[in-house]
Formats: sequence, C-alpha cells, structure tokens
Amino acid sequence: MAKTFSSLGINASFIKSLDVLNIKVPSDIQLKVIPVILNERVDVVGLAKTGTGKTASFGLPLLQNINTENNDVQAIVLAPTRELGQQIHKNLSDFAANTPEISIASVCGGIPIKPQIERLKEPTHIIVATPGRLIDLIERKAVSITNASYLVLDEADEMVTILKESLDTIVKGLPKKRRTFLFTATLSGEIKQLVQNYLNKNVVHIEVDMATLGHQGIDHQYVVVKPEEKLDVLMHFLSSKDGQRGIIFCKTKAAVNKLAKNLAIHKYSSGALHGSLTQGIRDRIMDQFRAGHINILVATDLAARGIDVKEIEYVVQYHLPDTYDAYVHRSGRTARAGAKGLSISVIQEEEVDDIPDLEIELGISFSEMPKADALSIEENNAKLWAKQIFKTKPNHFISEDFKTSIKTIFHHLTKEELIDKLLAHHLNQTNTVVANEEIAQKKKKKKKR
Repeated sequence: MAKTFSSLGINASFIKSLDVLNIKVPSDIQLKVIPVILNERVDVVGLAKTGTGKTASFGLPLLQNINTENNDVQAIVLAPTRELGQQIHKNLSDFAANTPEISIASVCGGIPIKPQIERLKEPTHIIVATPGRLIDLIERKAVSITNASYLVLDEADEMVTILKESLDTIVKGLPKKRRTFLFTATLSGEIKQLVQNYLNKNVVHIEVDMATLGHQGIDHQYVVVKPEEKLDVLMHFLSSKDGQRGIIFCKTKAAVNKLAKNLAIHKYSSGALHGSLTQGIRDRIMDQFRAGHINILVATDLAARGIDVKEIEYVVQYHLPDTYDAYVHRSGRTARAGAKGLSISVIQEEEVDDIPDLEIELGISFSEMPKADALSIEENNAKLWAKQIFKTKPNHFISEDFKTSIKTIFHHLTKEELIDKLLAHHLNQTNTVVANEEIAQKKKKKKKR
C-alpha cells in the first residue's frame, strides 16, 4: 500500500494545501526525510536530484515544527540564488496556505535591502535567504537569528564557494543546539568538508537511488559535428523542437552572447542569462521564460543555478562542462517532477572519448543522435530565412512611388510563382545543396536528350 503524507505524520492543514497543489503521493526523498526531521533530533544530509521534491521534504516538517506563539526567527533556509530563494519562499507559502499564522520572509540579494529591513520588523518565523544578503542584514542588526532552531542549506553544491566564505559568519549567530539539514545533488569533497565542519557527528545520510532517480526520465544523447557545422546542426535541432522549452548551456558569457545573437537573428524565441547581466534583466528574462513568452534560454552554468522551472523538455550542452557535477546540474533542469526530458550534447570528434567517462562516472547511458544530412540542414536554413522575412516589420519610410515601381515588377506573378522565385533566388545565392542538386538534375535531363 502506497504511503501517504498523513502516514508520515504531516498534519491535516498542510495536507489540505498539498491537495490544492495536486501533490497526493510522497516522493522517495520525502518518504525518507520527513519522518526523520519530524521524529528524531539529528542533522540530515539529503542527496537527491533537483526536482525530486526536496523542498517539501524539509519544508513540510519545518512548517509543522514552528511554534506560532513564539515570534522569534526559528528557521533559516539558505539558497544559492535569488531565483531559487523566491521559488522556495513560494513553495513554503503554498504549503502553509491554511496556516496563515506562520510568517515566512524572503530576503535575497539583487534587490533593494530597505524593504526587506522593514519586512523583518514584523514577526517572522522562517527566513529564506541568499547567504550574502543574510549576512548584510545581520551586520545591520536588522535581524536576529540567535534563537533559530533550524538551518537548511538547499542546493548546497551549487553555492559551495559562497558557503565557504560566509557560513562561519552565519553559524556564529546561531545557537549551538540547532539542527542542520543539507541538501545536495552531488557529494563532492567540498560538500563532505562542509558536513564535517558544520553538522553534528550525529548526522543521518539519506540518499535516493542517484544512479537511476538522479537521471530518471532523461534521455542522454550526443551528436558529433565539425566545428563549422555546429550552429547549423543546433538550428536544425531547435526547429524540430519548435514550441517546446529548453536551455542551451555554454561555457562562457561571450559564447552565450554570440549564440543568443544568432538565435535572435533567426527569429527564435530566446533570451540570454549570464553573470554580467543586472538582476533586473535576469529577473525579466526568467519571468518571460516561466510565462512562456520565450522558449529558449542560453545560459552559463553560474547564471542557470537555481532555475526551478517545470516543463523544460530539453537541455543542450553546446559546450561540454568541465566537471561531472556540472553535467548533473545541467541535465537535471529537464525531466523534473516525474516528467520526461532530453539532454543532448553537441560535440566534436575529439570529444567523443569523454562520453564513456561520463557514462561510467554518472551511471548513465548515452545514445548517438544521427547528424542531420546536408540537405535537411539547408532546407531548415531556408525555412529560417522565410521566417525572417515573415517577421520583418514593414519600412513605413519607403515612398509610395518606389513601392509602386517594385509592385509593377511583380504584379503579374501569382503568390505561388513569387514564392518559387524568391526561394530559388535564395538557394542560388547561398550556393546550397538544394540548388546544386537541382542543377545536377537539369544536367542529367539534358544528357538524356
């Protein structure tokens, strides 16, 4: 018989909120973590992929353990980015929809601090924060965490560098008798060091089957290309995913900007994310992506940290990452919450040897995607050219006399004839495979005569 949230010890008011959110059955990580946080007095290290329900696994028991008669800050949740912090805050608020006496504040960087200071003057039980902003608020004496009973480090592996520099400062403000819950998708040496330094020796390690669940639902593929083919092969792939949402990962900001520019030229619905953009621009792009106004994000690893968006159908590794952990985080942006997804790596011949290493290290299997043939790529490029024309705005500064003279040239052509001529001209200008094949066919016909 399947376990329920009620059987795990979650109160009816929270279950009612879960029903509204259409969350009926606990995930693996929730099944394992919730009883430990509720019923034991230990620290927890949870190893699970992003998108498997980690927020509810610590959020539900945390909310249930809040003493609403005590107005002190009782729990701190640290997140690597403002985007993830806001998502966690929303999730906790949704879980607590039927328990309005629980007060939850989000205090993340990238936005003005004064409204956050004003917010913290009100009773607050749970703070969701980025490390830097929390330290700033503590130094300004805008918040006291001296009575907090819980510290949660979510996506710890995505903010390990930040935590190294800031966790000492935060921990000094916390009571020694606290419980710490650390959640991570990978267990690197740096994370093990954090566990050793900041969690009690009496710590419970909880792990879902990362060899399967960590990549469950993801179809890992690669396509081998020559350097000069890379962009065209990507464009052909994106055309096959028209209307679907995806993220393309590049190694550098310059590569992100260059690829995003090419996508814009070809009228793909896309946006760029990297560390040099202001928080306001990043927020606007993410809001557009979440709302479905743009379908493609081109991002660096750093900028994409903390992106928690469902229904991302594919991830493209336009450049292979430098670490295995980075591949896990990239591919983990798709196939969230039980969905299916595709992670495709666009690689060159010399990178083929990296694939078996990824398979062995991560316990996954890759299949090779056949590269689109030259004819298919040229036909796709012609379609992109046609889209450019279709989406080009009219030039209202052109004189009527000039427009009339141009119309006179074409006036005797039907729509079909005009399209035929435009397409033939385009193919001839680009010296494409299609045009060359047409020429070859004509030569064959002449020889037969």
